[in-house]
Amino acid sequence: MPKAKGKTRRQKFGYNVNRKRLNRNARRKAAPRVECSHIRHAWDHAKSVRQNLAEMGLALDPNKAVPLRKRKVKAMEVDMEERPKELVRKPYVLNELEAEASLPEKKDNTLSRDLIDYVRYMVENHGEDYKAMARDEKNYYQDTPKQIRNKINVYRRFYPAEWQAFRDSLQKSKMEVG
Repeated sequence: MPKAKGKTRRQKFGYNVNRKRLNRNARRKAAPRVECSHIRHAWDHAKSVRQNLAEMGLALDPNKAVPLRKRKVKAMEVDMEERPKELVRKPYVLNELEAEASLPEKKDNTLSRDLIDYVRYMVENHGEDYKAMARDEKNYYQDTPKQIRNKINVYRRFYPAEWQAFRDSLQKSKMEVG
């Protein structure tokens, strides 16, 4: 059905559009950034994704890389013909990825400085008396004795060496006083 006469608007030039940013974003969407630096540096933009990954010794489709043998095929005993293995021209990429994966995972979980100070204060003043800790005026969040005990146990788990040094210093100060 044709449009009514005079109802179409003329395209106006968008002066407030940043063309440089628009083109840059379009380029980014067309060729997404590969996050892995090893793969990104070995990437050849003239080749397809499948060819690039095959050269690095990686698989595009994991289902085709490791085929599952079906039980029906075993019963018929059909000879499976081997596909020719693709030549790995860039084995260093695979070696670098394996080396990076074999590194131990770095623990980045820490406790807040406030919680550490809170636990140290409570243990210094009350020792193992959790009920007294619960009644202490510095117990701002009104933790129950069990909650305080759990916080102390978390501190012990996260910093075992620091906890032991803290306990030793408490023992020494008690000996000096007593």
